This record gives sequence, C-alpha cells and structure tokens, in this order.
Amino acid sequence: MTTATTGGRTGRVMASAVLGVFVLFFLVPILWLLLATTKTARGLIVSDPFAPGRLSDLAANWEQLFAFQDGAVTTWVANSALYAVGALLITLVTGIPAGYAVALTRFRFRRALLILTLIVMLIPNTALVLPIFLELNAVGLIGNPLAVILPMSSFPFGMYLTYIYFSTSIPRDLLAAARIDGCSELQVFTRVALPLAAPIVALVAFFSFVQSWNNFFLPFVMLPSSEGYPIQVGLTSLLASTPAFNPSSAATQSVQLPTLALATVISVLPVLIVFLFAQRFLVAGLTAGGTKE
Repeated sequence: MTTATTGGRTGRVMASAVLGVFVLFFLVPILWLLLATTKTARGLIVSDPFAPGRLSDLAANWEQLFAFQDGAVTTWVANSALYAVGALLITLVTGIPAGYAVALTRFRFRRALLILTLIVMLIPNTALVLPIFLELNAVGLIGNPLAVILPMSSFPFGMYLTYIYFSTSIPRDLLAAARIDGCSELQVFTRVALPLAAPIVALVAFFSFVQSWNNFFLPFVMLPSSEGYPIQVGLTSLLASTPAFNPSSAATQSVQLPTLALATVISVLPVLIVFLFAQRFLVAGLTAGGTKE
C-alpha cells in the first residue's frame, strides 16, 4: 500500500468524521423537538430525551395548542398563508418580467438598476423596517394585511436570479424566431421564454415563500393586533404564556413545553411540505444558468 493511498484513506475518514459531527449537531435538536411533542410536561423532564412518548399525549398537546386563546393558532397559520401567498403572487407577477426585461433589453440606467438591486440585496431587512413603517403609516396601512404583503413582495434576489437565467440560458435565436413568426414582445415572453424558465420561476417562488413565511420583525411591527399575527409572531404569545420561560406570566392560559414544541413544528411544516413537492424544480433551478448557450 502506497503512502498516497494511505493518505487518501485517512483524509476520507477525517472528512467523514467531521461530516458526521455536523450531521449530529443539526439532527439531534430536530429529533428531540419531534419527540417532545409526544410527551407530557413532566415526561419531557424525567424521561429519556430521545425516548418516544405516546400518541395520546400528542393528541392532548394538539388539543391544548388549538384551544389557546379560542383557536388563535388557526388564525395565525391562516394569516401566514395569506401573507406568504399574497407576497409570492406579486413577486412572480413583477419580479419575473423585470428580470426578463433587464436581461434581454438595453435601456438607459440599466447598469445602475442592476447595481442598485445588488445593494438592496445586501441591506438587512430589519434595517428597512423603520422607513417602511413610516411610509405605510403615512398612507394609513398599519394594521392592514397589505402592510406586510407589499413590503415582502419586493424581492430583489428573485429578480436578480431571473436576470441571470435569462442572460445565460435562453437562446437569442429562439426569441428572434418567435418575433419573425409574428409574436409580440408579450407573446414572446409568455409563450416562449416563460415556459422555458419554469425551473427558475419555481426557485424564486420557493425562496419568496420561505422568506415571507419566516418573516418575524416586519409583521411584529406592522400588526399591533394579535388577530393579524402570522404564526412566527404568534409563537411569542405562546412563549410568554409558558411558565418555563416566563414564570411571572399572568396569562389565563398556561402553555406547557411539549405544546410549545408542537407549535414550533407546525410553524415550519408548510415550508417542509413545499420543499418536498418542489424539490425537483428547485434542483433544476439551482443548476440553471450554469452553462452559456
């Protein structure tokens, strides 16, 4: 056995060990969270952390969760769906055509627009909440669903992804042939370019949905009433009613740790479902634009 072979095997073993540590680091908390939903508050403390609980305890935790504040959790999940889907639709209607136009047309200040898009992408979203709040307050939209949907529908990363795709992966000759056949620019986009861009549209849609669903600070500032909260903001109300985190809470309804764990799982479940159904398009979208025609 040569030294090179021994060194290569040692490197693979070390890489596998490091990878295994990282896998455990991420999977162990997730496993604990899933098992916590099947236990009672006492069982979560005294039993083996990685021992499964009982379905009856899971059902009891489910009942307690959806009975909290007369079914507030159901309202929060519905609000999250409204905000995420509303922002997603506006993002697709505006961002995809914008990326196409920037990629395939030449106009004044085009380069400046691309640079501005990159700058906006680098600005943390939380830094923009205050000016957005002042702007929406001036037009009386605070507390309205549009106060959340409209800011989240501005998705420069999606526009830039679309720009890269149309710049590198759409043959210009194909578009020119469609124009020769009598298609207008709108028909070229909707009948030729857009069907070919299905993977990148799915990728933009997924990223937009995840960003909107997981957004906390913007709806927390824009929506003063609990009835308008999305599930991510609603979790703070559950947290405030959990004695383990807030012993001095005077809430009339007390939430136990397993119930809080179940709420956390429910808050991330829609994103997981969307990912599982869209992963084929996501993989295609991630590799789109990797080669130039």
